[in-house]
Amino acid sequence: MSSSKKLSNQYKNSELQAEIGKFIAYNKDEFAELVTFVDFAEKFTLGFIEINFTPDIDLLIAGLQQNPQCEEIQFVVLDFPDGNLRFLRDELVEQLAEITKETNKKLVLLIRNLEKSIGVFGDYPPVLQDLNFVRDSYRQTVPHPLLFILPDYAISRLAKFAPDFWAWKSGLFRFKTTELTRDRAIANTLNTDINIERLPTPEQQERIDLLHGLLMEYHPTGEIPSPEHLRNCCNILNELGKAYLSQHKPIKAREYLEKAGKIANQFPDYSLQIEVINQLGKSYRQQRQFESANSYHQQALDIAKKQENCRAVANSLHYLGNVSLNMRQFHQARDYYQQALEIDIEFGNRYSSARTYHQLGRIAQQLRQFHQARDYYQQALEIDIEFGNRYSSASTYHYLGMVAQELRQYDQARDYYQQALEIYIEFGDRYSSARTYHYLGMVAQELRQYDQARDYYQQALEIYIEFGESYWNARTYNQLGRVAQKLRQYDQARDYYQQALEIYIEFGDRYSNASTYHNLGYVAQELRQYDQARDYYQQALEIYIEFGDRYSSASTYRQLGLFAQTQENYAEARANLQTALEIYVEYQDEYMATVTREILEGLPE
Repeated sequence: MSSSKKLSNQYKNSELQAEIGKFIAYNKDEFAELVTFVDFAEKFTLGFIEINFTPDIDLLIAGLQQNPQCEEIQFVVLDFPDGNLRFLRDELVEQLAEITKETNKKLVLLIRNLEKSIGVFGDYPPVLQDLNFVRDSYRQTVPHPLLFILPDYAISRLAKFAPDFWAWKSGLFRFKTTELTRDRAIANTLNTDINIERLPTPEQQERIDLLHGLLMEYHPTGEIPSPEHLRNCCNILNELGKAYLSQHKPIKAREYLEKAGKIANQFPDYSLQIEVINQLGKSYRQQRQFESANSYHQQALDIAKKQENCRAVANSLHYLGNVSLNMRQFHQARDYYQQALEIDIEFGNRYSSARTYHQLGRIAQQLRQFHQARDYYQQALEIDIEFGNRYSSASTYHYLGMVAQELRQYDQARDYYQQALEIYIEFGDRYSSARTYHYLGMVAQELRQYDQARDYYQQALEIYIEFGESYWNARTYNQLGRVAQKLRQYDQARDYYQQALEIYIEFGDRYSNASTYHNLGYVAQELRQYDQARDYYQQALEIYIEFGDRYSSASTYRQLGLFAQTQENYAEARANLQTALEIYVEYQDEYMATVTREILEGLPE
């Protein structure tokens, strides 16, 4: 090792030793009691250590291991970060079997990260139910002192939901947070400019853990926060809500945001109040409860206008545009986005205008104005690149891929999707990568690479299932159905379509039902179930007409025409195919217009 590396390591070690010393000095009495507890504990003895921040846990463990009074103690740290853990005792027994016990030393087990499975909200976590139920077996199966290191809220929940196990405790040691740890946590959460959405998943979880620790500092479980801590509590609760929204956990996010909203009403910080209300709107939008989302964003907009807070007005308009887009109210959405863009341009907020150009691109795309959509996406991409916003550029690359796909430029589409996927993987954003895997599957499908398409769809489906995202499963089931259909596996195709349809009906997404009814009609037609086929096509057509989607209806008119052709009902076939042709011409889809025209020309008179 070079002398410079040795000096660097020595410096880092001296810094660490200094921090350990400060932490122990700050908790002198509690640490002394803990050392005494460890010294006298024999066989199964239960203790709890309350520490709110991970760095302080590391300092405590290092302090115990270095303490002269603990020279005859073998500390073994057992980590349980699995949020779905249920049977702790079984895991402990399994890990105990792998520990090599040191001669003439007492084994003491330090349990950490159990708060992941204990959770913050909800009744009777499974791990605590089991802990309480199998309490008596611990004396025989885990015959060693056991110290649980947990934050405030986890200890409170353990005491509440595993009262029999809790009653066996021989010691409870509450360690105070050092000022240095608290300042670092604030710097990395409340005072950082880095949006949590741009962080890789592990770093997102680190920030969430820090926020939970800070919340316990300012609002200990069972206590009312002091007036001077209310603002900090509100900020932390809001940030926790945003963090869980970034992980697509809207219900969990709302538990924090609703508490933040109640506190925000107690002091006149209208900017914070508006942000919390908008975040609540986003939580409902993630659940596709669009009316509720719209109501919250409108409430935020009203407050922002009253306070003449132009930035908050632009944000609220943008969020209202997002909801209108989801509700397929495209002209309303465009109006909201244009208003937001005008404010951003007026105040020189070029950075924020990127997201609005992106959304205007989505509107143009939905209206099949593909060249206009591409121009908007390129404007968004240029700004993201200018500001080094690599994460946001992923979504724009994805949508540029969708435009290229619509224009049948499949190689270009695949390139854009691959760029998007690389960025999502770089940032550890598995959730967003699922959407891109889905669209890569669609490109492979268009190129008749059906095995490749199915692999991509399966990757997307696995991620959506991992995130408990049942709504987006539907479109992937739909595409898997189309692959099975192309391979003439009609029973498999029908099963996939039925799964998709059930989900769309569950979420009240009537519009998306249409494409699935259309596909079910095709399968029924191939299976010679002609009455069923006609019924499915008619249901699809009624929905497209209801939502004013003329372009999509062309596909169903065309299919009804082909169906009538097989029935030798040439008058009906000609009428439906002519309607489809007129729509394709109207929307300048030359490829489909040519295909449909050739079919018409081949019909008998």
